[in-house]
Amino acid sequence: MAIFIGEQTRLVVQGITGRDGSFHTRQMREYGTQVVAGVTPGKGGQPFDGEIPIYNTVREAVVEREANTSIIYVPARFAGDAILEAADAGVGLIVCITEGIPVAEMMRVMPYVRERGARLIGPNCPGLIAPGACKVGILPGQIVRPGPVGIVSRSGTLTYEVIFQLTNAGVGQSTSVGIGGDPIIGTDFVDCLRAFEGDSGTEAVVMIGEIGGTDEQVAARFVSAEMSKPVVGFIAGQTAPPGRRMGHAGAIISGSEGTAAEKIRAFQENGILVAERPVDIVDAIRSVL
Repeated sequence: MAIFIGEQTRLVVQGITGRDGSFHTRQMREYGTQVVAGVTPGKGGQPFDGEIPIYNTVREAVVEREANTSIIYVPARFAGDAILEAADAGVGLIVCITEGIPVAEMMRVMPYVRERGARLIGPNCPGLIAPGACKVGILPGQIVRPGPVGIVSRSGTLTYEVIFQLTNAGVGQSTSVGIGGDPIIGTDFVDCLRAFEGDSGTEAVVMIGEIGGTDEQVAARFVSAEMSKPVVGFIAGQTAPPGRRMGHAGAIISGSEGTAAEKIRAFQENGILVAERPVDIVDAIRSVL
């Protein structure tokens, strides 16, 4: 089993003819994802790699190819409108890889996405992968293996590292989700934790947070109140100085609540087993499975 994606996923790639879109479309297809259409305005009617039809609009891809999931590989200045177009076309799951979308733009986009009943993952995220079933994004398929551990992370690079460590130790994953590190994102820790709690194929969860904001504290309270499955946590940025952004737009400490110490304390107080280093996550997961 998996959350959000699987064999039922019918993917349309927005920006399929661009450098990143074309490269990752091929990677996703090779992994087994059903890529049913691409969208590049002005290039409708042309096939991608001789097989995937390209349309001018997402709505055409939904009507003609029954696309139910979209992934966005377009520049930041167009990405907000690309999200809106996918939501307006009736796509249920939208994954936005693009980074650098202004916060003000996302404040305009998110209410409409919610109004249309769509789920957005990202922006500024690596997407998600269900090992052996489906890949939507840029997560490397060669490092995953099927298994019982769900992963949700704000950091793409740490997601790869933890997956790699788990796989090398013989511990497989049910689904790995990179939610993105921007201040405004479409799917947060709680959304993923709730989905993992209801997924019969997930027996434990790894939650990878970082400094900045209070999402990890909110998630910790959710774990304590709502989850029966064990959760292992890790917080990146433990040595970061206050007031300085570390990597992600949302990874900045302002006040006391965004610090690594505050987040680790919240994890510990709510029954989450905290790993001091990414490499320690393997032993922590083994101890709760």
